[in-house]
Amino acid sequence: MKNNYRHTNTTVSLINYHFVFCPRYRRKIFLIPSVEERFKHMVNFVCEEMEIKIIAIECDKDHAHMFLNCLPTLSPSDIMQKIKGVTSRVLRDEFSQLKKMPSLWTRSYFRINGRKCIK
Repeated sequence: MKNNYRHTNTTVSLINYHFVFCPRYRRKIFLIPSVEERFKHMVNFVCEEMEIKIIAIECDKDHAHMFLNCLPTLSPSDIMQKIKGVTSRVLRDEFSQLKKMPSLWTRSYFRINGRKCIK
């Protein structure tokens, strides 16, 4: 795979994050019909808004993996806060099975990063 550096006026960077996160109590929310498709659509929308490139996104029955490329101005916690907040609100509004949960996602996530910055 070719490294695609991202250029701004002041930086050249290649920052890729691999995030893994779970629903509360490891509930198998992605087995509910259309939840996975809607989740991926919402993540795509949020990432476009934040200028994040999605390299890969996959869901298993009780967790999600995302491989994202972002600019150095975004912290991993900001990225996860935005993605989890938007997806939780929308999914809980649209799917009655998820409304019963006090919150959709756990507060935690697992992150692996690969980072190269050149000034």
